[in-house]
Amino acid sequence: MGNSYEDECRRSLAEEQARSLAGTNDWEHVDRARVHQDWDVLYREITVFLNDGALPGDQEIQELVRRHFDIVCRFYIPSREAYVGMSLFYAEDEAMRAFHDSYHPGMVEFLGAAIRVFADRGTGFAPGAGSGAPVGPGGTGR
Repeated sequence: MGNSYEDECRRSLAEEQARSLAGTNDWEHVDRARVHQDWDVLYREITVFLNDGALPGDQEIQELVRRHFDIVCRFYIPSREAYVGMSLFYAEDEAMRAFHDSYHPGMVEFLGAAIRVFADRGTGFAPGAGSGAPVGPGGTGR
């Protein structure tokens, strides 16, 4: 996977979120307190698996990523590219990295890898520019 795919993912995230924000009055339909509570529970569960040596493609991890995706879908249903773009945002934005890594120092990298596996294998995405195409060899995005 080259930088052009990652750039496409970043663009998809930005464009899809902007459309959704504009069409929903800045996501006023979302119960943000509940979303943050649900993400907190989820990240604590992922941390347990991380501490036990889980791998991003493990079935239990992919089930947790499905829950993450379902929470994201409370805002809007992203394309595969936008969902991968979200994992890039988590890694590249200092505040998002600090937030996620506060659960576990390897959370951002682990979650990013797990999201890429999910995007490669998963269903339920909105149509996107590259939907249906694998994220990378073996779904790892590498």
